[in-house]
Amino acid sequence: MGIWSCIGQDLQTVTENLKQGRSGIIFDPERVKYGLHCGLIGNVPRPNLKPLLERRFRVNMQELSEYAYMASKEALEMAKISSDYRKQKDIGIIFGSGCSSVGFDAMCDVMRNEKDSLMVGPSAIFQGDASHVTMNLATIFGLRGINMSVGAACASSNHAIGIGTMFIRSGMQEMVLVGGAMETSPINAVGEDAIEALSLNNDKPQQACRPFDKKRDGLIPSGGAAALILEEYEHAIARGATIYGEIAGYGFSSNGTETIAAPDSESEYRAMANALRDAHMKPEQIDLINPHAASTQIGDREEAIAIKKLFGVHHPWVTSTKSMTGHEGWAAGACETVYSLLMMQHGFVAPTINLEHMDECAEGLRLPRKTEQTTINAFLNHSTGLGGTSSALIIKKI
Repeated sequence: MGIWSCIGQDLQTVTENLKQGRSGIIFDPERVKYGLHCGLIGNVPRPNLKPLLERRFRVNMQELSEYAYMASKEALEMAKISSDYRKQKDIGIIFGSGCSSVGFDAMCDVMRNEKDSLMVGPSAIFQGDASHVTMNLATIFGLRGINMSVGAACASSNHAIGIGTMFIRSGMQEMVLVGGAMETSPINAVGEDAIEALSLNNDKPQQACRPFDKKRDGLIPSGGAAALILEEYEHAIARGATIYGEIAGYGFSSNGTETIAAPDSESEYRAMANALRDAHMKPEQIDLINPHAASTQIGDREEAIAIKKLFGVHHPWVTSTKSMTGHEGWAAGACETVYSLLMMQHGFVAPTINLEHMDECAEGLRLPRKTEQTTINAFLNHSTGLGGTSSALIIKKI
C-alpha cells in the first residue's frame, strides 16, 4: 500500500498522525478570493517529480495523477514489484478518479481566448480526460492488464477496490493496482460550495470537521491519493509477498430514490449487509468501522441509523478518519482503507477528533475520543456518493 495525504506522505508518518489525532486541514485565503465561501482544504503538498520522471511523462500529468504516482510508487516498492516483473506479468490498474478540472479548465481558457484548437497543445487530451490517472500510471509503470477508471462520486475508490477484487476472484487477473486520487483545486469544490455542503468554520480549520457532533456544519474538501496491490493468495505466497489483509467482502447498493443528493439509511444498510453476506461473516466479527461520516447533518444521521440497524447490540469501534483529513473525495475509500489497514497492523483505533457534543443520532455508537489500543481482526469501510451510490468493503487479518 502507498499513501499521499494531508496527514502524511508515507505510511510511517500517516500512522503516527493517526495515533496522535493530528488534523491536516488548513485555511487557504486564496480559495475565498477565488469565490468560495469555504476556505478550508486538506493540506496536500504537490510532489516534485523532476528527479523521478522524464518530462515526456510529466507533461501529461496534473495534480491528481501526481499524487497517484507517488502513492503507487510506494505501494509497488513495498510489494517488491520491479519494472522487470511488470514487463513479464499482466498487472491491471483500476482507480477511482475523475478528470482533472485544472487541465480541462486550462483547455477551455485557451479555446475561449485563442479560438484555435491547435493552440491547446498535445498534452491537453491526456490532462483533462476522465481516465486521466489510469492512462498516465499504466503508461509510466508499464502495466499490461485491465486498465480502467471508476467514476462513482465519493464512493469511487471504494468501488475500485471491490471491482479489482472481482477481477481476481474471477481468475481474469492475478494482480491489480487499485486506489483513488483527488485534486485539491478550488475549481473542484465549486459545486459543493454552491449547494452549501461545505463547512464555513474558516477561523478554526483543524476543529472544523466534526463528524457526529451536534455543531457539525458541513464537510471539508480534501485530496491526495492511496494505492493498494491486490493479489491472488497463492500467487502472493509463491513470490513471498507480505500480506497485510484479505478482502473478505464487497457490498454495494443504490438508493434508487428520485432525490439525487439525499443519503438514505436503508440503502447504506443494504451495502454493508451485502458485504457481510459476501464475506460469510456476522456483525459481531467486525471490530472496527471506518464510516463515510463526512460531517454533514443528514449524511452522518442516515449512516448512524444504518450502522445501528445492522450491528444492533454488537458495538464495534466506529471512527471517522475524515475528522482529521477532511473529505478526500474520489480518493476517500482507498485512503480510508489504508488508514484502517494501518490501525489493524499496529493494533490501535484512531480517535474521531472534534467530537465535543455527540449528536443524538450517534448515541449507541462506540466512538473513540482518544486513541484506543486494541486488536483489530476485521474492519468494514463504508463510502457513499451523490446519486445514491454506496460501497462497503470488509478486510480481515490472515
